[in-house]
Parts: sequence; structure tokens; C-alpha cells
Amino acid sequence: MTAITQSRMLATWLLGLLRRQPLRLLSSAVGIAVAVALLASLGTFLAHSKATMTSRAVRSVAVDWQVQVQRGADANAVATAVRNASGTRVALPVGYGHTDGLTASTAGSTQRTGPGVVLGLPAQYAATFPGELRTLTGAGDGVLLAQQTASNLHAAPGDRVLIGRAGLRAVAVTVAGVVDLPQADSLFQTVGAPVGAQPTAPPDNVMLLPQDLWHRVFDPLSATRPDLVSTQVHAARLHDRLPHDPAAAYSTTTGAAHNLEASTAGAAQVGDNLGAALAAARGDAAYAQVLFLFLGIPGAVLAGLLTSTVASAGAVRRRREQSLLRVRGASERQLFALLLLEVAVIAVAGCALGLAAAAAVGRIAFGSASFGTDTGQALVWTAIATAAGLIIAATAILLPARRDARAVTVNAGRAVIGATRYPWWARGGVDVLALIGAGLVFTATSRNGYQLVLAPEGVPTISVSYWAFAGPALLWLGAGVLLWRLSDLALGRGRRLLSRVLRPLAGSVAPAVAAGMSRQRRPLIRGGVVLALALTFAVSTATFNQTYRAQAEADAQLTNGADVTVTEPPGSAGGPQAATSLAAIAGVRHVEAVQHRFAYVGTDLQDLYGVNPASIRQATALQDSYFSGGTAAALMNTLATRPDSILVSAETVKDYQLALGDTVNLRLIDSRTQQRIAVAFHYVGVVSEFPTAPKDSFFVANAQYVAAKTASNATGTFLLDTGGHNQHAVAKRVQQSLGTSATVTDITTVRKQVGSSLTSVDLAGLSRVELGFALTIAVAAAGLVLGLSIAERRRNLAILSALGARPRQLRSFIASEALVLVVVGTLGSVVTGWVLSHMLVTVLTGVFDPPPSVLAVPWTYLVTTGLLTLAALVVVTGVSSRMSRRPAVAQLRRL
Repeated sequence: MTAITQSRMLATWLLGLLRRQPLRLLSSAVGIAVAVALLASLGTFLAHSKATMTSRAVRSVAVDWQVQVQRGADANAVATAVRNASGTRVALPVGYGHTDGLTASTAGSTQRTGPGVVLGLPAQYAATFPGELRTLTGAGDGVLLAQQTASNLHAAPGDRVLIGRAGLRAVAVTVAGVVDLPQADSLFQTVGAPVGAQPTAPPDNVMLLPQDLWHRVFDPLSATRPDLVSTQVHAARLHDRLPHDPAAAYSTTTGAAHNLEASTAGAAQVGDNLGAALAAARGDAAYAQVLFLFLGIPGAVLAGLLTSTVASAGAVRRRREQSLLRVRGASERQLFALLLLEVAVIAVAGCALGLAAAAAVGRIAFGSASFGTDTGQALVWTAIATAAGLIIAATAILLPARRDARAVTVNAGRAVIGATRYPWWARGGVDVLALIGAGLVFTATSRNGYQLVLAPEGVPTISVSYWAFAGPALLWLGAGVLLWRLSDLALGRGRRLLSRVLRPLAGSVAPAVAAGMSRQRRPLIRGGVVLALALTFAVSTATFNQTYRAQAEADAQLTNGADVTVTEPPGSAGGPQAATSLAAIAGVRHVEAVQHRFAYVGTDLQDLYGVNPASIRQATALQDSYFSGGTAAALMNTLATRPDSILVSAETVKDYQLALGDTVNLRLIDSRTQQRIAVAFHYVGVVSEFPTAPKDSFFVANAQYVAAKTASNATGTFLLDTGGHNQHAVAKRVQQSLGTSATVTDITTVRKQVGSSLTSVDLAGLSRVELGFALTIAVAAAGLVLGLSIAERRRNLAILSALGARPRQLRSFIASEALVLVVVGTLGSVVTGWVLSHMLVTVLTGVFDPPPSVLAVPWTYLVTTGLLTLAALVVVTGVSSRMSRRPAVAQLRRL
């Protein structure tokens, strides 16, 4: 055959396909487009998320570098080296001086603290590093006391404080203000501590002095005790030069820090706060990648299965066409060329449609149509998505048709009903083996101490336990094969039962309908399994996303405490009676007073929260996962009925070897004597999380008991419930009412600043993408599979009509298939979706902070998905029924 003849044959074949089989081509292209669009959209999600991670990690750092000047080195030379380092925006020297104690005489009594640290700050320090200091009362410059130090000394602006110096006379200074140090952990870190070493706790007593005054106070001490005086250079870096990927940004900043240390020949050691924040973001990036694999790959596989199912719906017609061509002399090579042309048209159309859809989805969900943060990443993700589309086209259409062309004879190709022998994977018990494997992997990956993503501090690489993917993957495989087996059993050997079930719908032709469905059950079963897996994907994805949103809200409530939180200044003696005036503000539904004290247990100073256990849950959410030893309700009831009860953090329980019922003696300030007294509590449970509490060690007790023992009902915090509405507006009204006497925060603002382990991942955009594609796949699986299955059997329906079948009987055949799809898809998805949702949330526990107590079920989305899927089946059934009314002779002549 000449090239011209070959080209004409291909063109004729293509025109014939476009004219006679447009639905089959378009349906296959849509299946490929869904997979391509999903993968490309997830590429946009990853790129956008990583860029957001880097940005938020950078913003969370107050001081990028704390460069420790080594003993004997020239501080000015080190400061110059830091300023000249590539990427440095500004660098300021900070003095660190150790005092043996601070003393203040106020209200007729004298208070003295233990050892502390006095910082010497340049005048422009607060403006240069705005996240390092937060003024609580008084001036924002001059001599400043940290909040806890002011509380220990009972000092306020205007009071005089003596700074003790080892071997030298104390120096008196006048307090100008009281400040909070939000970044105290990093500000007082031990620069150069070995990797894995226990971090040093911030000092209990801190004072800040202007740099000139600090030098006058501590330069004499430096001459006699140089070990008590040191200098750091605090630097801010140019963030716009950092790569978008947190891992790459981490490598960049740590490399620059190492370069500085090398260039100063050991005179400087860098405390890389920016690198530490980016190191944590690397773990978030790994979880984003995990989410891509857990949530994206199943969607792409489902799209491939949908394409395969659509292609298999026309397998009988394709075999008949190949048989006819072979009878007319077509060679195997010519058949392959025609097949390759069909697959190429479907693949190209599907990939183009998918990439266009992904660009639109990216613009809507993430505000960017790019598939990456730069051209290189965009090309990579475009290539990956396109390759996936081509692979699906090849495996779902090309390979099966090629196999039929080689293995099926002309007579077998013209047969309408093929053999129903079990495939090898069903005969080999793949479903049982896969489900057992899923259970074993899930048990291993959900045990205590298991970490899916491991990012050790100080280590430049992270590790992801990808074998955890085996659990959900084996569950999908096992559930799909098991559902196939059960459906085949019900439609095969259960033909009589099927006939009785269909009788209300099919009437007298129920046996014939059941027999027809039994003989041609394999395409129907394949469609039902795909529909079940598509609905399972929708259920598991929606449940995971809803649970994440619920826990993100719980995280925001833990941080802020409630919808609106009022924090009184240190030393405030106001009691819970102020709640009355706060409750009168418009928009406030309930006000809860919470005591915030500091208590010594042994030598440790920890936060103590006194609550009203009977009403605390009206203002804030307390989940059972926050506690051990009982539910949230049970432990609050214990605090109410046994006022001397106390909840202790797990760290304190471990450090002090406590057992339930043990007496815990805390040292609290007695308001009458201003001295610490021992107050006995009984340990009744463990608290790991509590609204407004720190992450490490704290106590929760009965506020009335604490007030009675300390002769003070002073309240540190008020939690305001607004019913979840207008939090920001209510916070403004509260702030206007209180003036500057208290700090007011709202959950709307805090929600934008905090999150769980995926703090910087835009899961809202991912949710829209995932849920949209899940809905698309479910509806397509219902409508396309049934529609194409019926379209391929139009000839059979026309023959039945010619033999005298009435329209109602023809509708029975069509509606019965739709009913089977609904039953198989619904039952399979409900069971598998619930199990898979539980598995996903458990395996991805590291995503949630705090971990959820129960799954959050998005009923609205699930009901909507179910209704739309059912609507697709109803529409296809109705259209097919109308088409079956056409004259049988005309139908047969056309077919």
C-alpha cells in the first residue's frame, strides 16, 4: 500500500470515527482530561504551598541570625563581617549581661529575684525587629522589665530596681515600662549547642537597658568577670532572595551562615533562627507532598479506571470492526495504525483539555494558573501530567485493543457475549491478600511513636516513610476486587434472587432482564466498581478535608482561647466581676474568667490556669484528645466535685514520677503576705492541650480553690463567646471599651497566623480542587459508564423492539442496570469510604495539631455528591429510554 493510500485510509477512518462515534471519543478524552487536570492542579497546589510555607516561615522569625561573638574576639569586627555578609539587610549588636539578682522595694516590702539576664539594646532595635518586643504597659523604650520579672518584683513603671553585679556594687535604675518577649526561647538560646541537645529554658528574670546604659553597668563587670558578659550581633536577612521551596531556602540560609563562620575564622558562631524556621517548613513541605500522593494519585488512578471502563464499553464494537476489516484484507500493521490514530486523537484532545482545565482550576483555587513557582517547575509538572495522560491512553485503550487484534479470531471478534471465566487476580484471592496486607501495614504505621515524616533538627535532609502508602493502596485494591467478586457472585449465581429483586421494577420481564444482565454482567460490574471507588474517593477526601478544617479551628481556639480573648496586664488584681461589663457588649454571648498564675513545682516555674469547670466549655472547645485519664467532660466534673483536683502536663508527670491520686504541692503567691505558700492538690489526670496554655508544661485547677488558698480571685484572662459570628467586630468594640488597659485578640486574626503541622499549606484551595474532581469523577462514572453501556447495546434494544417488546419493558432493561449501578456503588463506597477515611486520618496524624477525637463528616458535600450522581443516572436512563422508542427498523439499518 502506498503512502498516499495509507494516508487516505487513515483520514477516512478518522472522519468516520468523528462522525459515527463522537461520544466514545469524547468520553475517553474526558477521562484522560480529568487525570491530567488533577495532576497539573496538584502541581499548582504544591508550588503555591511551598512558596507560602517559605513566606510564612520567614515572617514567623523576629531575628534571622543571632551571631555569638566568641570570647576574646573583636565585637566590632564581627558586626562588620555580619553586615558585609551576602544577603544581610541590617545587623545590630546586643549585649548580654548576667546579674546575680534584681531587687525592688514597693508598697512597703522588698522583693528580690534570683539570677537573671540584662540585655543592652540599640535605640533602633525595637523598630528593626518588631516581633521581638511587645509593650504591655508604660514606655516602649528605656529601662524595661519582662512581664514575669515585673510580676516577681511587684514592679511597675516609675519604680526603682537594683541590678546586682557579682563582686561589684548594685546599680539602681528606674523602670520605664513592662514588655512581653514573644521570641524568648530563641532570644536566650545557647548559640552553638550540639545538635539534639536539650534546649535551654529562657531565664526567669529579664531586664532590658538602652545600650549606653548597659555598657556603663556591665563594662566594669566584663573586666573582672568576662564569663558573665557577652555580645551578640542580631541580623535581618534579605528574604526576597530566598528560593520559594523551603528545603532550598533552608540550604541557602544555612550555607550563608556557615560561610560567615568560616570567614570570621571562629570569631563568630551563628544562631540561625531563620534556618530553624525553614527546617520546620521542610517538614510541612514533605507533608504537602504526602497529601499529593495520598489524595492526588488515587484521583489520577480513578480517572484512568474511568477511561478504561469507557473504552471497554466499546470493546465489543471495536472487535467487530477489526474483524470486518480483517475479512476485507486489512493487515495487522494496518489495524494497529488505525488504532494508534484513534488513541492519538483521544490522548491529544484529553491532554489539551486537561491542561486548560488545570490552568482554570489553578486560577480559581490558588490565584495562579502556573504549574510551578518558576518556568522549570511549570514545564516539569506539565510533562508529568501529559505523560500520565499518554500512559492512561496507552494502557486503557491501546494495549487492550492491540491484544484483541492479535489474540481474538474473526469469529470470536464478532461474538457479542464472551467468556465469563474468572480473571487470574480473582482466582488468586488478591482481595483477601490485599486486605490482610492493608491491615498489617495500617497497624504498623499507626502504632505509638510512628512518624510518617521525620525531619530531625539540624539535619539538612528529611525522610518520608513512603511505605505507609501501602496501607491505603492495598485497601483500595482489596476493596475493589472484593466488590467485583461479590457483584459477580450476585449477578451470576444470584440470578434468581436478582430476578425477584427486579420484579417490582421490571414486572413480568424481570427473569429476562436478570438473565440478560447476568450474561453481560462484566461491563456492568466494572462500571459499578468504578462508581464505588469514585464515591469512596469523594467520601475519604471530603472527610479528611473536613477533619483538617475542624482541627485547624481547634488549633486557633487553643491559641486564642475563644472567639475573642481579653488578657489583662501583669499584676492586675481585677477579679471575675469584670465579666459582667464585658457580657453587656453587643455581640458577646458568654464570658468566662480564667485565672493565670505562675506556680513552682520543685524548682520549675510553670503556668497555672484556674477555671470554672462547670462553665468553661460554654466559651471554648475542649476536645477529649486534650486529656488523658478521662474525657473532657468527666475531668471537668472531677475538678468541680473535688476542688483540690489538678490536671498536670505529661512532661511534669514524667519528670516527677506522679501517679493518679498523688499529692502535688505547688508554691503560689499569697496575696496577704506576698510570699509563696505551699498549696496541696491531688493529681487526677493529664492535660496536653488547653486554651491559651503553652505547649510544654502547665497546670489546670479549680479557680475557686486557688482563690481561697491564695486569698485572691485575680483573673488574668477573659474568654468571650460570640457564637462564631463577627469576632473581629466584637474585638474592636471590646478594645474600645477597655482602652489600653488590656490586650484584646480575636480568633479571625489568629486563624490566619497559626495552623497545624501544615501551617502554611493552603488546604482550602486543595479541598476545592480535590472535592471538585471527586464530584466530577463520581458523576462521570455514573453517567458515562451507564450511557456508553446502553449506547453500545442499542442494537440489542432495537431487536427487542422489533420482536414486540413494549416501551415499558425496554425501560425496565435500562432502569435495572441503573439500579444495579446505584446499589453496587453506594454499598461499596459507604463501607470502603468510612474505613479509608479512618485510615487516612490515623496515618496522617502528624498533619493534625491537636489530633482529632472523631472524624468530621461533611454531610452536605456527601449528600450533594450522592444526589448529583443519582441525577446523572436518572438523566441517562431517561434519555436512553426516549431513544429506545425510535422505530426499530430505522435503528437497525443505522447500526
